[in-house]
Amino acid sequence: MSTAKTKQPTVYIVDDHPAVRDSIRWLVQQVGLAARTFASAKEFLASPDPDMHGCLVLDIRMPGMSGLELQEYLAVAQVSIPVIIVTGHGDVPVTVRAMKKGAFDFLQKPFNDQALLDSIFAAIRKHEEICTEKERRAEEEQNLASLTSREREVLELLRAGKSSKVIAADLDISVRTVEGHRANIMLKMNAKTVGQLIDLASKRDSAPG
Repeated sequence: MSTAKTKQPTVYIVDDHPAVRDSIRWLVQQVGLAARTFASAKEFLASPDPDMHGCLVLDIRMPGMSGLELQEYLAVAQVSIPVIIVTGHGDVPVTVRAMKKGAFDFLQKPFNDQALLDSIFAAIRKHEEICTEKERRAEEEQNLASLTSREREVLELLRAGKSSKVIAADLDISVRTVEGHRANIMLKMNAKTVGQLIDLASKRDSAPG
């Protein structure tokens, strides 16, 4: 079962103002979401959650590491959780920088409660999509790794558009053996047709990182 669908989403709130942290925490808890609060970027990084699911509500100007620096740090670390920037000091250059670094949304204080909630729910849905896609790719990688060396050879020749007869001649094996390998490959890769099998293998090769 998908982790992205079973793990309860959490709103991670990083703001150096206690009243703001408490206000946002109360707001999200009122709509049934879990919340964790942090007084600084350093405090947030000191309590890592390797399976974060949800979104990050982040102030820009804080003592020590700023919100933008934390956002950039997470991007470099390839942490995919969506970041919602909330600040009372926002201006166009800061907004542009945050968005270029991949911020999901940007809200200025004092923010409208419903606008923040709408952004949070949208960010959580986005993160669920990201997590589901990562899990799908991981499963495909695992399936591909389960193929034998001969099955990999057959798969590559199938991708090249060769028929079972041509593959049999290329590998010096019988057509029946080729078809047996093909059936095993499709079973391991959870593919219902050869076309779907080739598509899965091609997506895996073209996937980033």
